[in-house]
Amino acid sequence: NISEDIFSALSETYKTKPSPEDIFYYIYAVLYSNIYREKYAEFLKTDFPRIPFTENGHLFKTLAEYGKRLADLHLMQSPDLETPLVKFQGTGDKRVDIIKYDENSKRVYINKDQYFEELEENVWQYRVGGYQVCDKWLKDRKSRVLALDDTKHYCRVATAIEHTIGIQKSIDEIYNEVEKEYLQFPGKPSD
Repeated sequence: NISEDIFSALSETYKTKPSPEDIFYYIYAVLYSNIYREKYAEFLKTDFPRIPFTENGHLFKTLAEYGKRLADLHLMQSPDLETPLVKFQGTGDKRVDIIKYDENSKRVYINKDQYFEELEENVWQYRVGGYQVCDKWLKDRKSRVLALDDTKHYCRVATAIEHTIGIQKSIDEIYNEVEKEYLQFPGKPSD
C-alpha cells in the first residue's frame, strides 16, 4: 500500500530502491521516537501521523534497522528475548493476589512470597496507549494462578520493554537529523 511516488522519490534520492519492509521499519522507528511524539503530540491526537523521510540514505537505513529491531521485540521474535533480564522468584502457588512494585529492590510482588525481580522502574512505568504495560498485564490476571508459560512470558515482555527503551534512546540521538532536510513529495503539503 505504498504509493509509487514514495518509491520513486526515495529511489531517486537514495540511488537504490528501498524495500517495502525497509520503509515500514523506518516509519516504525520514527513513530517510536520520543522527540517525534512530543513535538507532534497535539497533531497526533487529531490526525494521522505524517512521517518525515530523511534525504540521507544512511540515516534512513539506520532508522530502518532500529525499526526492525523494535518490530522483532514487539512480535516477541527477537533473539534478545532468549535471555530475559527479569526473573520470577519465590515459593508458592503463583496466584496474583497483590500487585506491588518496590523501587528499592526492583521487584514487583504478585503475592507476599513471590515476585519478578530486576524490573527497572522505567520498565515498570512504561506505557503503551495510556496503559502501564507491566502493571496491566498482572491486573488482567488478578486472582489467577500463573502457569510457568505465563511467568516466562512476563519476563520476556519486561525484557522487550527494556530493550525498547534503549532503542528509543538511540533513535532520539539521531532523530533531529531526520528533520533537518527531509523529502517533499509532489502534491503533498509541506509541514
